Amino acid sequence: MDAAGAVPARTVETHDAEALVVRHSGTTRITHWVTVVAFVVLLMSGLQIFNAAPYLDASDKSNPQRRILEIGADTAIPGKSAGVVRIFGHSFGAGNVLGYTDDGAGGVAERAFPGWITLPGYQALADGRRWHLFFGWVLVVCGVAYFIAGFRRKDLQALILRRADLPKLLPMQLYYFRLRKDPPPYGRYNPLQKAAYTLVLFVFTPLIVITGLALSPGMDAIAGPLTTVFGGRQFARLWHFLLMVALIGFVCVHITLVASTGVVNNLRSMITGKYQLGKHEGDGP
Repeated sequence: MDAAGAVPARTVETHDAEALVVRHSGTTRITHWVTVVAFVVLLMSGLQIFNAAPYLDASDKSNPQRRILEIGADTAIPGKSAGVVRIFGHSFGAGNVLGYTDDGAGGVAERAFPGWITLPGYQALADGRRWHLFFGWVLVVCGVAYFIAGFRRKDLQALILRRADLPKLLPMQLYYFRLRKDPPPYGRYNPLQKAAYTLVLFVFTPLIVITGLALSPGMDAIAGPLTTVFGGRQFARLWHFLLMVALIGFVCVHITLVASTGVVNNLRSMITGKYQLGKHEGDGP
């Protein structure tokens, strides 16, 4: 995710609106793009793994009576099979998008997610687990490298929501909704960005890694209490899935904001490190 390069702190009142500053360090840029690749692979391989047991139960063990989500096929009418999504027992038709869809081998079959969005495309639980485990550790290594570099350069404070940012949350939201002409003055990141990054970096990402470990049979054998903390493997699987959905939501919002606040400027900052400050922006915390 985005992070900051080493830049001397200045306030919004003292910088030049057209100033070109170094916003992202080399470590930040490298870990950002490796994380993007790792996230995509983890998502696709995770959906492959989900296909092997296309349901989520709020239970310590598989329990149809406590099923939250199930994606399958309605095969009641021969020759007219279609996908169906069941949420808390309520069924919703999914056509050939989910449940009965692309099998990754040129045909159509009963599977939760289609082959074009899973890794590998064909059904292969063992291969999906290998991809997922490898890139899970890639993500962990990137995160450790990013945090070490951030602490050494004293840059992480630019991403953390602080008490002084709290009064600016509502004005910033009103600005996004076009109910306020100008945003409140802010530094390298606005208060809503800080709130999102604080949740993602310090809550969602650590929890998705820990719940992933709780799902591992090998980890369960040597650290059983970890799985117990999350309510058992099925509950851990549920939390892992929900955290994935939360991270996808964050990525969608992140991409939308990048697009709406200057694609070229934002991409340049994450490729070369250089960023052109806007009228209301500062480059400090």
